[in-house]
Amino acid sequence: MNFQDFFLNYGLLILLGALLVFMFWNSSRRMKKQREEQAQKARQTVPGAEVLLQGGLYGTIVEFDPDNLDQPAVVEIAPGVDIKVHSQAILRIITPADEVEDETDDGFDDIVDNYHETHDGESSDAVTTDAEPAAETDADRRDGDTKPNA
Repeated sequence: MNFQDFFLNYGLLILLGALLVFMFWNSSRRMKKQREEQAQKARQTVPGAEVLLQGGLYGTIVEFDPDNLDQPAVVEIAPGVDIKVHSQAILRIITPADEVEDETDDGFDDIVDNYHETHDGESSDAVTTDAEPAAETDADRRDGDTKPNA
């Protein structure tokens, strides 16, 4: 029996066996990753931690027992408003990296500081607010824009 006959007879079985081994290996790797994520979540789930619940509510953990997951966790969603939720309702722990940056920081201060660093001591031809408006050009008149002169 030569190689070609062997491959024709048993090639499909070898391919299916390799596929089965790959599926088991990939499944075990994925399960290991999920266990690590659950362990990390359990370590971070402590009173005082900010959490996102599965219902989309954000809150702060007041009371949580990691040893007894059947006991509900107490989460404060507003000052003085505590709710009991199942421990599996905690979707994820909110870390400082997940929080949205300050929305009021538009970078304007950085632009002004950078301008002053690069233009100190130089005279500038800054535009003043009481400057005359630009005169209407022939091209503006040809576009059909008729602007009354004030």
